[in-house]
Amino acid sequence: MLYGIAATTTALLLAVVLTALLRAPARRLGIVDRRRQRAVPLCGGFAVALATCLVAAAGEWTGVAPLDGQVRELLVAGAAVALLGLVADVRRIKARLLVGGTAVAAAWVVPYGELGLVGGALAAGWIVFVAVGFKALDHADALAGTVAVVTAFGVGALAAAEMMDGPATLLSVLAAALTGFLMHNRPPARAGLGSCGALFAGFVLASAAVVTRAGYEPASSAGVLFALTAVAAADVTLVLLSRRLAGRPLLRSGPDHLAHRLRRLGLTSGGATVVLGVGATCGVLVAVFAHLGWIAGTGVCWVAVGALAVVLGLLRVRTYGPRRPVNTQVRAQLRVRNG
Repeated sequence: MLYGIAATTTALLLAVVLTALLRAPARRLGIVDRRRQRAVPLCGGFAVALATCLVAAAGEWTGVAPLDGQVRELLVAGAAVALLGLVADVRRIKARLLVGGTAVAAAWVVPYGELGLVGGALAAGWIVFVAVGFKALDHADALAGTVAVVTAFGVGALAAAEMMDGPATLLSVLAAALTGFLMHNRPPARAGLGSCGALFAGFVLASAAVVTRAGYEPASSAGVLFALTAVAAADVTLVLLSRRLAGRPLLRSGPDHLAHRLRRLGLTSGGATVVLGVGATCGVLVAVFAHLGWIAGTGVCWVAVGALAVVLGLLRVRTYGPRRPVNTQVRAQLRVRNG
C-alpha cells in the first residue's frame, strides 16, 4: 500500500517536472505540433513514458516491487513503441512503419498459451488498433490524456480483481504520470503528448487489458475490451468511414475526428474533451461491472450500440469542403497590416 502511494506520487511529480524541463529543448529542436497557429512542444509523451519506466525500474531494482516476467516484457515492448513514436515526432515516418513496429511489439507480449494462435493474432491486432486509436485521439488539448487516465483506472481495476498486482501497479503508475502531464496539457496546452506518449499509453493499456482477460470466454472478453476503449474505437471508425465515403486518402489528416465534429456542433474545445471523457468513463464502468459480474454480459452491447449511434450521427456533420473565399476588403486589410 505504502509503495503504491509512493510510486504514483513519484510518477506524477516526475511527469510534471520532466514535461516542464523538456518544453524548451523540444521547441528549439522544432519538435512541435501546430494547433490553431500555435506551436505545442511534443515533449509530454516522452516524459510520461520515461516517468513510468523509471518508477517501475526503481521498484525492480530496490526489490520493493519486483516485476514478473509478463509485466517486464510488457514494459520493454511499451518502451520500444514509445521510442518508435519519438522517432515519428522528431522526423516524419510512414504510417505503415509505425503500425508494423507496434504490431511486432504486440505479437511479443500476447499470451499465446492462454489465447491460442488465432486468439493471440486477434489480440495483437486489437492492441495495434487501440494504440493507433489513442494516437488519433491526440488531436485536441487534454483529450488523449484524459481518456487514457480513465482507461488506466478501468484496466487497473480489472487487474486488481484478478489479484494481478504487477499490472495493477504499472497501470496506477501510468495513470499518475498521465495526470502529471495533463497539468501542462489542459487548454491551451503548453505541451503535447505526441506519437511517443499516445502510442505508449495505448499500447500499455491494451496489452494489460488482454493479459487481464486472458482465459475468459472470447466473446465476453471482446465485449469488455471494446467497452474499455470505446471512445478510441469510435474515433478511428468515424474517421475511416468519413474519409472512405468522401473519397479521401485514409492516411491524410483532417478535421474529421470526434472532437472536431463536436466543436462544429457548438461545443468549446474543453467542452468536447469533457463530453468524450464522460463517454469513456461510462464505457469503462460498464466494462468493469461486466468483468466483476455485477451486470449481464449483454451490458457491453449497449456500449457498442451507443458508439455506433454516435458515429452515424456525427457522420452527418460536414467537415470537408472548399474554403470560403476571402473577400476583397479583407484582403486589403491584410495587405495593410503586413505592410
